[in-house]
Amino acid sequence: MHAVSVGEILSAIPLLKELRSRYPNAPIYVSTATLAGRALGEEKLKDLSAGVFYAPIDYRYFVRRVLEALRPTLVVVLETEIWPNLYRESKRYGCSLVVVNGRVSDKTFPTYRKWAWLFEPVLAQPDRIFVQSSQDRDRYLALGAPPDRVIGIGNLKFDFNPSGKAIDPAIRELASAASQVWIAASTMLPAEPGDIDEDDIVIDAFQQLAATHSKLLLILVPRKPERFDSAAAKLQAANIAFARRTNLPQPLRLPGVLLLDSMGELGSLFALADVVFMGGTLAKRGGHNLLEPAFFGKPIVVGPNNQNFAEIHREFTQADALVQIDTPGQLTQAIAKILSDPEWRTAIGSRARSIAESKRGVTALVAGQILEIYFDAVPTAPRSLFATALLWPISLIWGSFARDGRNAKSLPKPVISIGGITMGGTGKTPMAVWLTSRLNLIGYQPAILTRGYRRRTPHPTIVISRGTQATTDLTGDEAQIYVKRRQVHLGIGPDRFESGLEVLKHEEVDVFVLDDGFQHRKLARSVDIVLIDALDPFGGGDVFPLGRLREPAEQLRRGDIFVLTRVEPNQQTCGIEKQLRHWNPNAPIFRSRVLFKNWQGGQPEGRVAAFCGLANPRTFWRTLEGLGVHARRRWEFPDHHYYKPTETRRIAWQAKQSGYRSVVTTEKDYMNLSDLALAEFEGLEVCWLEIDLEIENEHAFLAEIERRIQAH
Repeated sequence: MHAVSVGEILSAIPLLKELRSRYPNAPIYVSTATLAGRALGEEKLKDLSAGVFYAPIDYRYFVRRVLEALRPTLVVVLETEIWPNLYRESKRYGCSLVVVNGRVSDKTFPTYRKWAWLFEPVLAQPDRIFVQSSQDRDRYLALGAPPDRVIGIGNLKFDFNPSGKAIDPAIRELASAASQVWIAASTMLPAEPGDIDEDDIVIDAFQQLAATHSKLLLILVPRKPERFDSAAAKLQAANIAFARRTNLPQPLRLPGVLLLDSMGELGSLFALADVVFMGGTLAKRGGHNLLEPAFFGKPIVVGPNNQNFAEIHREFTQADALVQIDTPGQLTQAIAKILSDPEWRTAIGSRARSIAESKRGVTALVAGQILEIYFDAVPTAPRSLFATALLWPISLIWGSFARDGRNAKSLPKPVISIGGITMGGTGKTPMAVWLTSRLNLIGYQPAILTRGYRRRTPHPTIVISRGTQATTDLTGDEAQIYVKRRQVHLGIGPDRFESGLEVLKHEEVDVFVLDDGFQHRKLARSVDIVLIDALDPFGGGDVFPLGRLREPAEQLRRGDIFVLTRVEPNQQTCGIEKQLRHWNPNAPIFRSRVLFKNWQGGQPEGRVAAFCGLANPRTFWRTLEGLGVHARRRWEFPDHHYYKPTETRRIAWQAKQSGYRSVVTTEKDYMNLSDLALAEFEGLEVCWLEIDLEIENEHAFLAEIERRIQAH
């Protein structure tokens, strides 16, 4: 989510909370372009986002670096800015792109319209542009945005939460000592030569009011942090009693001024006010959001410049729900009149509250639309023209090796293949463990056929009976997981047909489960189960080496059953399923998720480090985060990595130097630790994660498997 300013950060909070409540596992990152925005984001969003960072300069190189690092599925841009390179590069990466709270101000519209020919192709990139008003929609259309993508939905700031932050006791004590409280909110600098400085106008009005209001408290809130010191200097020069918020608690003589030199507190302080002047309306700045003080039922005074919220201003004016002045000199009189007439003050505030309440609900609508678009997206990995020219011939050759398996050999028992179409892990080993255990429960005697990747033995084929132990040198890392489970016979070797025959010589077997078999053309199968990783479904969309597909995606037509793996709670998979249906309209689609089963080797405690050798390490990091294990130090290695003592020594040394007590890894990686490599972790607790699977509609899934076994 790209939220540039402090105001956008604050308006994003309710949206992030809504997204979190609907989809807690989504990794949400927030970017901002200002120091104040970064500081406020880190304070306010620490429990809502996975991280806050500075937005890249809108040049392709920098934008691409960020997109490559985060690999987002959806990019959300808040408010008014149009970022041509961010828009284009996001779409190149296959991300969905949404503009939320879209607005084109009176000031920027003439410039944008002058360059409409340039902005038209940029505004064709977003999937949706949710604008604040009908006027904003008209302006986006005038700039060339597609009419079907620009939707008037309202302003996120309409859903300001009046009770969102407790008022500091020191401020409440100051307000309780005052008979009347005036808040001058978001005062602004001159917009151009000859314009006014609103701090000067407010300070002058306060001096006049102080003569007749001996217990008046003014809370002065400059819009920008860099204005805090200058406002303090002006108060001091005017010989006005004042206190800075950052110096509280300290005595303040009334009439006096509290200078709010902090960020993120103003919204809650409106509850203390008797009257509010909204800054940016006397200076030619276009005004600020009226709804926050309106939610508290406070009378609001504004100047003539309200272009940024023109429709809201018009609605408030028509309902007699604010007081408008036309010149700076009228501010003192307007404040004095409101303070002197409690009945009128209450009536104006009540009408303002009614309008504000009628505008609520935008956040829920926007969140629903965002998630719908998010779940429909399937990101790809873009490639440069140079990479395409260099690697496309190799990719074409690689993809041509896809075969239909018409000359495959058949074993006398049915074979269930578990495989995938992308390089790297999609959860094939956990699926094989799960399926063989379920087949056992319903009365079958299964055996697993696996190649034994990276095993170190001269024997081409090995049979390991259920319950028999064997070393990793004989089995390889993934097969070692089956050995440790002690629940199934194993046939290990590159020729799975010969392995199957060898198993049948020694064991009673009803059905074979072929591990990682979708591309193994030499052995005929009764059913092909194809696993699709819900976090990274189609390997960038291209065949290796352009992407990570093992064969062209159209080969998915051979699949008999699809299982989407690593589906997270509340995650929808409509976008992935739509793509699968394009290639294979008939195969049933099931969804599975990873379940935490147990920690082996101990329970992670204290500060935790982690390492893994997986094709897609993101899945392991996400699993740890879901378990509440925050691994601050991480090491990644290639898939099926066999760890040398020198490598584990380095990991252990760095972990100890950083004060970590536990090191966590995956079950497969633990199998690749020799005794010598494991010994290097002396003094650290090494824990590995044992996982299980859950398949939605398990009964229907097993019934489909059994139907095909019986048909064989």
